[in-house]
Amino acid sequence: MSSYPPSSPAQPTSLRQRLAGLRGPAVPPRPLDARALAALAANPGCGRRALLDGAGVDKTALATALGSPASFGQSQFAIVRGNSFEAKVKGDGGAELLRLVHAHLAPSAEPPGAGARVPDLTAAGPEGRAARTALALREATSAKDWTLLDHPMLALEVAGSPAYLEPDAVVVHPDGRWTVVEIKSFPMIDGAADAAKVGAAARQAAVYVLALERTAGKLPGAEVGHTVLLVCPKDFSNLPTAAAVDIRRERSVTRRQLDRLTRVEELAAALPEGLSFDPATRTAEELVEAVSAVDAAYAPECLAACELAFHCRDRARSADQVTALGRSVRGELGALTTVEAALAAAAGTGCAEDPTAAALHRAARLRAEALELAAVRPPRPSPETPACPC
Repeated sequence: MSSYPPSSPAQPTSLRQRLAGLRGPAVPPRPLDARALAALAANPGCGRRALLDGAGVDKTALATALGSPASFGQSQFAIVRGNSFEAKVKGDGGAELLRLVHAHLAPSAEPPGAGARVPDLTAAGPEGRAARTALALREATSAKDWTLLDHPMLALEVAGSPAYLEPDAVVVHPDGRWTVVEIKSFPMIDGAADAAKVGAAARQAAVYVLALERTAGKLPGAEVGHTVLLVCPKDFSNLPTAAAVDIRRERSVTRRQLDRLTRVEELAAALPEGLSFDPATRTAEELVEAVSAVDAAYAPECLAACELAFHCRDRARSADQVTALGRSVRGELGALTTVEAALAAAAGTGCAEDPTAAALHRAARLRAEALELAAVRPPRPSPETPACPC
């Protein structure tokens, strides 16, 4: 019996060997997760991250060897608290989780009973687990009953390299609809949660939806819902509550950005032979040279999403690049790619034919005139404070 989706065609041996050489022959590849894919989709022009993630390089160890270790990540306490809350939500065969899905996303459907299906998804390796998940999704869609898939494995091709993703849960409705469930440990107070954290969860869920759509396209009657269920602790308790989150915009943006990524084999082919990112076999100087061989697209937003952000920021600052000031500034300056060139344009010594330089010079003159006028004009007397009648 065939499974869905079919196993992806094997990569050429030369490419597998090339990627293994980049990360180090003795270093196992680090799998891509939804957080990494969401961050990669937010900056598709960064070939450096696309190559390192596609090759499975340990960017945390690489950043430490470069002398710019990343200073972000979840604390051990937060991880333990999140695991404890997730176990509570999924306890008793997922009865509470299915109740929340029914209440928020399918109130008109038959409520899930005590015999809801929770299939076993264990298998050998990520490929085996992805095939077992696809088979369970097909069986659940045909059964037309409530089914909870706990930590399924989904496959998604990114820049020509397979990525295996593991959402918290996927629920199959009796009508064949599939819903992604995200379980987070941050609180939902008075029915609302922190907007930034909800946005990050929505972008992460969009990656899972894209992976599910690949499987659903091969199953008649299957449909992936574009509204995911976000489950969080209620107020300041450990009781679960939920909210429906529409991720159509995040899904569209993520799909478009992932499609723009340069394929890993193209990035690897442009590198010199013998180049490696293995901290165990390369000195810090060699690693700096290897990282510099791959173009990056640094932006301040990288500091919250990429382990190499501090190294890239230092390089951007040392090269006087305007990218260190943010994407909006970089977009406004056009062909002025360095801070020195922007300052020269403001001073009037830049290229007079460049409209960006001319606009920058005019803005600098207007600012100087405004400051001069403010210095000449006498300050207004401050209104006297009336005496207190008491």
